[in-house]
Amino acid sequence: MTVRIVTDGTSDIPIQIIKELGITEVPVYLVFGDKSYRSRIDITEDEFYSKLITGTVHPTTSQPSPQDFVDTYEKLGKECDGILSIHISTKLSGTVNSAEQAKKLVKTKCPIEIIDSLSVSMALGLIVIAAARMAQAGKNLSEITDATRKMVPNVRLMALFDTLEYLARGGRIGKAKSLVGSILHVKPMLTLKEGEFVPVGQARNHNKGKDKLLDFINSAKDVEEATVIHSTTPEEAKELAAGITSVEKGKIILSRLGPVLGAHGGPGLLVIGMRIKSY
Repeated sequence: MTVRIVTDGTSDIPIQIIKELGITEVPVYLVFGDKSYRSRIDITEDEFYSKLITGTVHPTTSQPSPQDFVDTYEKLGKECDGILSIHISTKLSGTVNSAEQAKKLVKTKCPIEIIDSLSVSMALGLIVIAAARMAQAGKNLSEITDATRKMVPNVRLMALFDTLEYLARGGRIGKAKSLVGSILHVKPMLTLKEGEFVPVGQARNHNKGKDKLLDFINSAKDVEEATVIHSTTPEEAKELAAGITSVEKGKIILSRLGPVLGAHGGPGLLVIGMRIKSY
């Protein structure tokens, strides 16, 4: 039985891994003024961050439309026996809703399962990657779906922001809204709880924040796989990865925050994510 895994453009999975595992990524939309771009198709990360930092127009983002998913499901339905579609938290985006609408509209008889990851970026990505590996190993749709649902509560993410300015502008700050305007000289740290961003403390400076990120993952037990994500500082991401001791080095994925989440995270953002073993 052939199962195909679908996700969206907020997962930040490195392109090489997407190709190796046969993952289908439905792009999300990024809008600067009157010009719209599809994530990873019409604009590169370097071009995006240049516009974000030096431009005068702050970008907005838009989820894939139901038709985007209809097109994807119809195409994949012709070449597989099942589709598992895993997406960004419903508390951060309406992407799952678009996928659910598409499922009702498609004409393919191929069964489709849709999962709300309650996550974002590579916390979502780690779930998708694990599901894609199971698909490559020949697991059927029911087996992969059940195992994936068990992974959802077992992913963790912590982010160190240089500023909350971009997150506040984009309207994705959730319960962390209370931090805006109250932090001037410290670095805010957020995590995901039940699918939305919440504050977990602050660091006196950037280096102290990186120490907290490492404490977060190195104090965790039964880490199956980890990830370090950056927006504009790849060398810092490599340094963080080198400091992780709770998981084998071969199980740490380096990634870059894509344009859609970059619009909310801004420059200088560092994130550590992990997937805990499911029993």
